[in-house]
Amino acid sequence: MKNFKTFFTLAVILLFGFSNAQKIGVIDTQYILDKMPQYKEAEARLNSQIDTWEQEIKGVQSQYEQKKSAFESEKVLLIGDQLKLREKEVLDLEKSIQTTLSLRFGKTGEINQLRANLVEPFQDQIYTALRAVIAKNGLGIVFDKNRDNVLSYEPRYDYTDKVLAVLLKGTEKEKKTNKK
Repeated sequence: MKNFKTFFTLAVILLFGFSNAQKIGVIDTQYILDKMPQYKEAEARLNSQIDTWEQEIKGVQSQYEQKKSAFESEKVLLIGDQLKLREKEVLDLEKSIQTTLSLRFGKTGEINQLRANLVEPFQDQIYTALRAVIAKNGLGIVFDKNRDNVLSYEPRYDYTDKVLAVLLKGTEKEKKTNKK
């Protein structure tokens, strides 16, 4: 009788432990973003803006190089206020380039803000679709394989296509509503 109680207690603990095990899944957010046409369009607009800024900076840099070389060659001929004025022009142009670079391409620059604004709505959509997949499949933990925290995974635990299907189903509903 004592063995039966011990065995029964052990069996209940094991069954309870296995029934509460967490299911783990993996998704690939970059793959999902690449399959979303709206994201590609927004990314193309961002890249166009970046190209415009780069051209603008290249123009200012070439202007700086010209003024600097002209100043260096005429430095011997300039005296007093003329020398200080030309030197100040070159230094102001150099500061302007550095300021523009930091404002546009720095850590807290416009490019990072634009990227955050670009990706955030799509991340919200992915998160909403992911919540639906989690609820449907009873997942406890989901990793993003692009975030360098997944060392290895079995493809059968990859829920990327299911999340993408939920997202694309929502887009098709929006298209049908817009057509009506």
